[in-house]
Amino acid sequence: MNDNFALILAFIAGIVLGILFFYGLWITVRKAVTSKMPALWLSGSFFIRTGITLAGFYFVAHGKWQRLLICMLGFIAARYMVKRYTKPKEENQLNLKKEADHGA
Repeated sequence: MNDNFALILAFIAGIVLGILFFYGLWITVRKAVTSKMPALWLSGSFFIRTGITLAGFYFVAHGKWQRLLICMLGFIAARYMVKRYTKPKEENQLNLKKEADHGA
């Protein structure tokens, strides 16, 4: 397989792993707040999310540190995507208003 193509796939895999990890964290926190056993939610989710992520990094890297690095960059990029997607609507509208005020 072409090396550049493998790096692109590693970046995409990092994004997918990051979305699974951080969106799963967001769901877990929302569930834990209303649950009768929040420790079970938090610890169970932590081990599942971490296990999936580490296994994904292991398979994506395939023994090459370049792939691991690119995968980590995708993982970090996904954090910002999930953070932006999961903002409360009021906060999004407030930020848009601030941007509009600065542009005038």
